[in-house]
Amino acid sequence: MKLFYKAGACSLTTHIILHETGLPHTSVAVDLKTKRTAEGDDFLAINSKGYVPALQLDNGHVLTEGAVIAQYLADLKPESHLLPASGEARYAVLEWMNFISTELHKGIGAFFNPAITPEWKAAATATLTKRLDWLAEALGENRYLHADHFTIADAYLFNVLSWFRVVDFSLDRWPTLQRFAATHAQRPSVIAAMKSEGLM
Repeated sequence: MKLFYKAGACSLTTHIILHETGLPHTSVAVDLKTKRTAEGDDFLAINSKGYVPALQLDNGHVLTEGAVIAQYLADLKPESHLLPASGEARYAVLEWMNFISTELHKGIGAFFNPAITPEWKAAATATLTKRLDWLAEALGENRYLHADHFTIADAYLFNVLSWFRVVDFSLDRWPTLQRFAATHAQRPSVIAAMKSEGLM
């Protein structure tokens, strides 16, 4: 498999999961401004959506959308326990994935937009604060979002929380979330993924 990524972007989640599962893969950086890969290819010819992650399978098919790619990889290695195979437990993890995607990822993503106005930023900050308050309470003293082990949702949340520092959105109000991020920053798969993207 070949992962197309941008360092530190949401494709970091895919990178973490690839290292967590030990699935063989290669990684190719993408310049999202020029839409060219580090190999010189037209990224739009690979993923016409123009954003990462994109995962090219061994048969040539390209999967997009990070939350779907995460599920696909977890299902390839069920023994990794990154996603329960069925039942309520599976949907609980997918519920977390949806929350992170729609309420946190999109929310903090707005802060990267150079066209954001003070009014827009204030409104986005208010909404994110409510979501983070809820998340911190739901997480409590738990090390993981679901059950007692690492899942694709933990990888995704770690990835998204890393952006708050980049856009100067302090997490000091939520020591629970700071603890979560610091704990998972020491996970071998996270370290390996960050090193592979030149983030360490």
